[in-house]
Amino acid sequence: MPTIATSINIEQDIKQESIALFSELGIDLSAAVNIFLRQCLRVQGIPFIISRNEPNADTIAAMNEYYTIKEHPERYKRYNSFREAMNEILNDA
Repeated sequence: MPTIATSINIEQDIKQESIALFSELGIDLSAAVNIFLRQCLRVQGIPFIISRNEPNADTIAAMNEYYTIKEHPERYKRYNSFREAMNEILNDA
């Protein structure tokens, strides 16, 4: 299939590191970009998860719980071993 020259802007250090990585993989930057674009077409989207670097609501709740427990450990039961905790859970079931 015929190809067409395309110009894209890439940060210099990202380009150099990518070229080094792709070289180790036996491909060049052009082949890597083509692989990425073909994969985008195959999945009809970006072929990996793009997300904010912020925790979701469940993670925030777990973090808040951790900080509360750390701040007030006297409010929470402690166990001497995992087995002891599991035995209590199983006995309550």
